[in-house]
Amino acid sequence: MSPSLNGSTTTRILSSATPPYLPFCHHYHFLSPKTSFFIPLFSSTKYPTLRNPKSPSYPHQNPASSPAFVSLVKASMASSAPSTGAATETKPFSVLFVCLGNICRSPAAEGVFGDIVKKNGLDSKFNIDSAGTIGYHEGNLADPRMRAASKRRGIEITSISRPIRPSDFRDFDLILAMDKQNREDILEAFNRWKFRETLPAYAHKKVN
Repeated sequence: MSPSLNGSTTTRILSSATPPYLPFCHHYHFLSPKTSFFIPLFSSTKYPTLRNPKSPSYPHQNPASSPAFVSLVKASMASSAPSTGAATETKPFSVLFVCLGNICRSPAAEGVFGDIVKKNGLDSKFNIDSAGTIGYHEGNLADPRMRAASKRRGIEITSISRPIRPSDFRDFDLILAMDKQNREDILEAFNRWKFRETLPAYAHKKVN
């Protein structure tokens, strides 16, 4: 008969096995109303695979051949093409990846996309960054396990966590949210900031 675990024992096991900052990467219900850039609570049942250790595996795909990458390259070429009859400075196409804490998903997306861009010789065509919808991890490196997994695949993750800011809506051509909740929170932030910041009226259309 297996021994039963009481609440305190379970808490000790979880706390010893999981870095204290990790829950803030994915689970909104760990946040308190005092947290900077606080986001409304939602149930973790929206993400059942986070609770299931046997998450489904996905077939390997070459990111460079994906429609999303091809679209970004085309957009970059269009935005950086010099205007007819005048010599203009080439402006890189700016892409911002955004998740909750900016320590797992968005730094990984930034690193992978940057690696693809570099391997295709398009470094000068893109400006790539990542951010979070909260500032809880601001100034921290990305999660060490994600960095280790990326390094094993030849990708070095060096980004430092930061929250999304009003100027991002001016500086970036495309803001890519890592999930639907992130997208809603980014748009909510834009709707707050547009009343006290000078932001492009069409900036919300940059969020995908």
